[in-house]
Amino acid sequence: MKGKDSKPHIGIFGRRNNGKSSLINFLAQQDLSIVSEVAGTTTDPVKKSMEIAGIGPVVIIDTAGIDDSGELGLKRIKKSYETIKTIDFALLIITNNEFGDPEEKVIKELNNYDVPFLIIHNKADEVEFNYILAEQIKLDFNQELINFSTIQGYSRDELVSIIRAGIPESAYLSKSLVGDIIKQGDLVLLITPIDVEAPEGRLILPQIQVIRDILDNDAIAVVCKEREVDALLKQLSPEPALVITDSQVFLKAGASVPEHIPLTSFSTVLARYKGDFHSYLKGTPHLSKLNDGDKVLILESCSHHVSCDDIGRIKIPRWLSNYSGKKLTYEVVAGLSQIPRDISEYALVIQCGGCMITRKQLISRLKPAVDAGIPVTNYGMAIAYMHGIFERAVAPFVTLDRDSLDYL
Repeated sequence: MKGKDSKPHIGIFGRRNNGKSSLINFLAQQDLSIVSEVAGTTTDPVKKSMEIAGIGPVVIIDTAGIDDSGELGLKRIKKSYETIKTIDFALLIITNNEFGDPEEKVIKELNNYDVPFLIIHNKADEVEFNYILAEQIKLDFNQELINFSTIQGYSRDELVSIIRAGIPESAYLSKSLVGDIIKQGDLVLLITPIDVEAPEGRLILPQIQVIRDILDNDAIAVVCKEREVDALLKQLSPEPALVITDSQVFLKAGASVPEHIPLTSFSTVLARYKGDFHSYLKGTPHLSKLNDGDKVLILESCSHHVSCDDIGRIKIPRWLSNYSGKKLTYEVVAGLSQIPRDISEYALVIQCGGCMITRKQLISRLKPAVDAGIPVTNYGMAIAYMHGIFERAVAPFVTLDRDSLDYL
C-alpha cells in the first residue's frame, strides 16, 4: 500500500462512526473523505495524499472500523491491521470514552511493528472527558489521551504540532545510497544490461536511483552494458572508485573488474539502503545448507511482466537448484499478496531489491521470517553468493560497519 510514496504515512484507526474521516478532512482543511452518520461508511483502507499545514506532504490511510462485524467485517478488520505494516505513524481515535479490546488489539499490533501512535478522544463536544480513563491509558500504555473535537473551540494547530512531533524523523529523512563510500569527483561505473524486463526506452528504477544519488554526491556516473566493460576499463582515467553491476551479470563483472576496484550490485546497494542488511548477511550462507524437499519463498515487491528469463521466477530458482544440487520447491509472492502458508514451512526467504517499496514496508515484510529464525537474503546477495563473489559484493559496505564482518 505504501508503494512509491516516500512521504510519511499516517494510519487512522478506530471504531465505526468515531469520526475518523471527519478528522482527516479537518486536518487537511478540505473534504477528502466521505463523512456519514452511517456506521461502516469506510469499508477498506483508503490512501490519500495531502498537504497538512504544519506537517507537509503526507499520505493518510483511512481504515475500516476496528469493531466491524460479520464475515465481511472481519475481513475488513484484517485489512486494517495489514495497513500497520506500511505506516510510519498512527492515530487511534476513540469516542464516548470507549476504550477496550478493539483498541488494545490495535495497540498491540502497532507496538509489534514499532509504529509510534497517538490516542485521540474525538467528538469531545458531545461527551465529557473521562480523566480516570486518561490516567489508566497513561498507566497501561504510556500514552496521553488527547481530548479533541473538529468543531470550533479546539486548536487544530496544537493537534498538528503534537502529530508532527510524534512522526519519527526516519519518515522524512532519505539517506544516500552510496554517498558514504564515494566522494566528490569520484568516477562510478554502472554496468546495466538491457534485457526484456527493462521498460522500453528507459532504465529500471534501481539504476535511475543510483545515478541520481551519484550526481547528488557530486561524483561522475558512467553507464555501459556488460559487453563494453572490458574495453571501457582500459580507457577510463581515472579508474572507477566503485563499480555497480546488475546482479544478472555479476559473474561477468567479477571477471572483468580488477580485484582492487570495489564491486557491488544494484540489489546489494538497495539491500543495505532499505533492507534488513544484517539479516541478509547472516542468512545468505544458508544457500549452501538447503536439503531435498525444502521450500524457498521468493518475494517480489511489485507486479511486472513475467518473461521467459525472469530473474526471480526463472533464473534464481535455476541457479539455486544447480548450485545446491537439491530438489527444492519454490513459491513466488508478488506485491503485498499474502504468503500462502505459515512462514515456518520455508527453509529460506529471498527478497527482491525492493526498489518500489519503502524500508518500513520491506522490513515489515521480512519480519515474520526474521522473528521465526528463517534465513533471509535478497536477489543480488544470493546471486553473488552462488557465483562465489559474495564477500567482494558486500565488502564496500561491511567495512563501514564492523559488526557486519561477524557474519562473513
